[in-house]
Amino acid sequence: MYAIVETGGKQYRVEHGSLVQVESLPGDVGGTVELDHVRLVHGDKGVVIGQPLVAGAKVTAEIVNQGRTRSMIVFKKQRRKNYRRTKGHRQGFTKLRITGIHTA
Repeated sequence: MYAIVETGGKQYRVEHGSLVQVESLPGDVGGTVELDHVRLVHGDKGVVIGQPLVAGAKVTAEIVNQGRTRSMIVFKKQRRKNYRRTKGHRQGFTKLRITGIHTA
């Protein structure tokens, strides 16, 4: 059984027990999160496609880690104007372990 969920403006294919790294979500490590933006569920009854969401479906997950990704360099330049700016950016993430996929 698997589902496609949307969080942080992106869609992820999740299965029971899988680890997923998503955009930063509020919560502490060891806590639970409920993802209710389920786009598709594939299970014993076949494929259920939402229009746009599957009614009554939700995915529960446990927060494994809260962190930030590796540093990325953001460099801006305008040629012939002596304009250069260098900045770093680290995007926050939440790592989830999927504990259940529930349908109505």
